[in-house]
Amino acid sequence: MRLIYRLAILLLLAQSATAQDFPIRPDPKMTPGAVLTTDLVAICRPGYTKTVRHTSGDLKAAIYREYGIDRRSGQFEIDHLIPLCLGGADVAANLWPQGYDTMPWNASKKDELEVRVCRLACAGGFPIERLQREIATDWIAAYERYVGAP
Repeated sequence: MRLIYRLAILLLLAQSATAQDFPIRPDPKMTPGAVLTTDLVAICRPGYTKTVRHTSGDLKAAIYREYGIDRRSGQFEIDHLIPLCLGGADVAANLWPQGYDTMPWNASKKDELEVRVCRLACAGGFPIERLQREIATDWIAAYERYVGAP
């Protein structure tokens, strides 16, 4: 019984360390970000993202391979660095595997940022090119700027 207990603890520690080893920012060489449009009339139209979201399973698998991550782990989603609702392109240069378990920066926090900046862009409060550039450069700094501390 002691052996099972020790193995369980080692497994938990290994999983925790592994989750923290995952990147919280995309590799800029593999995922520099890519823009499809800056046309706010198109982007802010209800249902816009459904018209441009078409990431294939093959492309998602290629992104996981490029980052050296097992897609079957269930710890990631393939995310758009520059969100579609902000004119981001649905291409490999704008996709990366974003973790669910990395704390405090993870897919849920990135989703919060996306909601905020897309609303700001469509309200006309910020130049869309600036928002796109800031997210592509460092989505965490953009989060802190537009949403606040996690």
